[in-house]
Amino acid sequence: MDHQKELRFAMLGMTPGNGHPYSWSAIINGYDPAAMAACPYAAIPGYLNAQPLAEVRVPGARVTHLWTDNPAEAPPVARASLIGRVVARAEDVIGEVDAVFVASGDGFDHVRRARPFVEAGLPVFVDKPMALTVEGLQTFVDWRKRGARILSSSGMRYAPALDPLLADRSRLGELRWISSLMCKDWENYGVHALEPVFRLLGPGFVSVRLESQPGFETAHLLHRTGVQVTLPVIADGFATFGAVHLAGTGGQVALQLSDTYTAFRRQLVAFIDFVRAGGVDPYPFAETLEIMAVIIAGVRSRAGGGRRVEVAEVLGELAV
Repeated sequence: MDHQKELRFAMLGMTPGNGHPYSWSAIINGYDPAAMAACPYAAIPGYLNAQPLAEVRVPGARVTHLWTDNPAEAPPVARASLIGRVVARAEDVIGEVDAVFVASGDGFDHVRRARPFVEAGLPVFVDKPMALTVEGLQTFVDWRKRGARILSSSGMRYAPALDPLLADRSRLGELRWISSLMCKDWENYGVHALEPVFRLLGPGFVSVRLESQPGFETAHLLHRTGVQVTLPVIADGFATFGAVHLAGTGGQVALQLSDTYTAFRRQLVAFIDFVRAGGVDPYPFAETLEIMAVIIAGVRSRAGGGRRVEVAEVLGELAV
């Protein structure tokens, strides 16, 4: 791939409660502050406006095409995020762009949404969670085996508040426990709580037990290192989004993963670099599979009345 040319991306899909077509497109393209003020997700203009306007841009990349599930939502997104072309069907971008973002946050529907672009040979970024069933996960595995360029992550993988601990956590002594809080629901938002913990601990999650009551779920995870992990998901807990607490034999640290702009920008740049490098993974795809297996294990645990589910149970059903 020409490392000098500007890469063209399509932003595809917009589901209720998910404003990524506004935010991701604006971070790449820049944005119109007056038009963005009308964005129905107030947090997005909030963190965009906190940056110097001239610096909100990813050089060498541009979102050139847009499709939204509700056609009426596309024009305001395009105006706010400086997207030149709105298409009538998502598949219309094939042959017009270098890669696509599947921007819908519904892990039960990502196989259907990604399929036309994978089959067309385009690199695809799949919003979190990549897949919420073993069958869906297997489809992504099979596509990757055939050479498809697919990447998926939570933006919280790239949260800058994690940087000091990723570099050195010796002040904690031997780590014993991590808690990471999230809002909304386990299926589609638990990954935001899990993925930063995964970065801190690495692979090796052993089991999941999900205790559930209306509006509040707590996942209890065990890691191969012996570290216990608690992931509370509070339906209306928007004020607790991104709160992470670590405790060890030498001390404790409380983090707030609040720099959404930088986390998203790093996430987007990782995919742009992935496309430019011809599909060289920024991290092992096996990590994404394990993260999805933990989420699926949590769903099974809840369905089983809070039984402990081994992560190996889920991973063992995949032909990797």
